[in-house]
Amino acid sequence: MRADRLVSLVLLLRRHGRLSAARLARELEVSTRTVLRDIEALSAAGVPVYAERGRHGGFALLPGFQTELTGLNHDEALALLVAGSRRGAQVFGLGSALASAMLKVADALPEGHRDIAAGAARRLLIEPETDLLSRRAPAEEVPDAVAAEIRRAVFAGHRLRIRYAAVDQAPKWRTVDPIGLVTARGQGYLLAARSGEDRTYRLSRVLAAEELDEPAERPDDVDLDRAWQERSTRFRTGGDQVVVLVRMNPARRKELVDTALAVLAEESDEDGRLRLEVSFQDARHAVWALWQLGVSAEALAPEWLRASLRDRAVAIAARYET
Repeated sequence: MRADRLVSLVLLLRRHGRLSAARLARELEVSTRTVLRDIEALSAAGVPVYAERGRHGGFALLPGFQTELTGLNHDEALALLVAGSRRGAQVFGLGSALASAMLKVADALPEGHRDIAAGAARRLLIEPETDLLSRRAPAEEVPDAVAAEIRRAVFAGHRLRIRYAAVDQAPKWRTVDPIGLVTARGQGYLLAARSGEDRTYRLSRVLAAEELDEPAERPDDVDLDRAWQERSTRFRTGGDQVVVLVRMNPARRKELVDTALAVLAEESDEDGRLRLEVSFQDARHAVWALWQLGVSAEALAPEWLRASLRDRAVAIAARYET
């Protein structure tokens, strides 16, 4: 939206002093021609923006120009600056909105605190893209148009038509009553009802969405945290659960426990290794979890799991035979 972009342009000039058209275009994710048109629009509206010629030239505001934004104290602004989750914003299609909001937060600080807060925020990194082993966190790919349509239906309380690709199924259209949006570990979910039954949809599996012009059948108020916990409990206790007996290196215990549904029994062997009886959502979940642990863990039972892991290992070994 142009009005938001014009505000962001002014805030960028206030924060950095002077910027080239190319730099403004990169920051605002538009063309340099659009930036030049926006500069003209600001000048026509009375904003004192001027051009400086030369190699190090660009656009700047006259000294002392102030925008009318509500101020925040130091701690409030710092909390917002470091808490703005890029991953969550991208999942819900709000990446550009987050960038614009962070500019406004920084600009709203009292002048004497602005540099202090910005410097403090640079000392804090929340949820980097990779861990110390350069492993990337799972990334959700949700088209902005799809995310925007889902958001509109959720906030307006309208029914939603989605084309959803469930696991191992062909995509198909379905009409749902949206309740809320949740992001967990970088993955987005739509909580909804369908024919009166609770449903949870992965946003990355929604291929298309259409807000309908009819009210959703949902309660006026919702405790989204409670709804999420209830659905999580049902997910962990439902399905074709399997129980696995594992013997493993205790140093890798946390990895297994974090991915398993529950630890049903545990004891130590004489050599210091652990024996755990754990449950998984289904067979595929069990195979995946044990494979991640490599030689640090051995599935003792059931036999079909041992056979599945053995077949995988044999196939990998055959691939590397010379």
